[in-house]
Amino acid sequence: MQKIPIPTIHLFTVLEEKLIELLRSLTAEQWHVPTIARLWNVKDVAAHLLDGNIRTLSMLRDNYFSAQSPNIYTNEDLVNYLNGLNAGWVNAMKRISPESLLTWLEITVQQDTRQVALQDPFAPAIFAVSWAGETSSVNWFHIAREYTERWHHQQQIRDAVQKPGIMTKELYYPVLDTFMMALPHTYRNMAAPENTVVQVSVSGDGGGDWFLTKKEHWELSKTNDLPVAARTNIHGDIAWKLFTKSWRKNDAQKYITVEGNIHLGEIALDMISVMA
Repeated sequence: MQKIPIPTIHLFTVLEEKLIELLRSLTAEQWHVPTIARLWNVKDVAAHLLDGNIRTLSMLRDNYFSAQSPNIYTNEDLVNYLNGLNAGWVNAMKRISPESLLTWLEITVQQDTRQVALQDPFAPAIFAVSWAGETSSVNWFHIAREYTERWHHQQQIRDAVQKPGIMTKELYYPVLDTFMMALPHTYRNMAAPENTVVQVSVSGDGGGDWFLTKKEHWELSKTNDLPVAARTNIHGDIAWKLFTKSWRKNDAQKYITVEGNIHLGEIALDMISVMA
């Protein structure tokens, strides 16, 4: 049996239970607190999570896809199209109450997780993880990407209302491990001698070390026996903000150190592991 490189499906239920517990605890005022998701408040982010549940059920369970998308030629075209879909849903959901939104989330989260768990992890996914440079992906990677979406949107809510709970080794490390799959794509245009190694380290309970080595292409690993040319260290509390484009590297300078080849190490700070 093939081993799933980044298993996440077992964490969906844990994460969703924490989401419902979190939303039930909010005051009327907290539902409308701004988040780092730019124009979205807490309720808007929760509405976006509901949208994800319903889309997943419609596509995976019902084999139903929305109307044909416009012509998409570039990644920017795709991002703009998805942003339009997301904004349309969130705007429509402004007319419903937090109580109704929470009810619908409670109904859909379990159905959605069951449906995702039915997917063959090594079969072709319905969507590629394009931020990792892939034009086709297998389900385990698509599922891991979906896990990072649910995690970071819930963390946006927690960050806004100052609630702890998911910055743990169990729940956060798989997010970072999945995000780092974008490192080779981020360095794709960076020329370097063979066996040049870049280390990216994230501190904290959910952190770890990742190594990018120049071969024919840049290759990602979690072990390394070669000298390190550049070491980029990122504080765990802000790494998720940086890689989801909520913060950019100029916002995060005091939480980051780069040792060795500064230019080489700073490329990692431009990595984006979401469709944005």
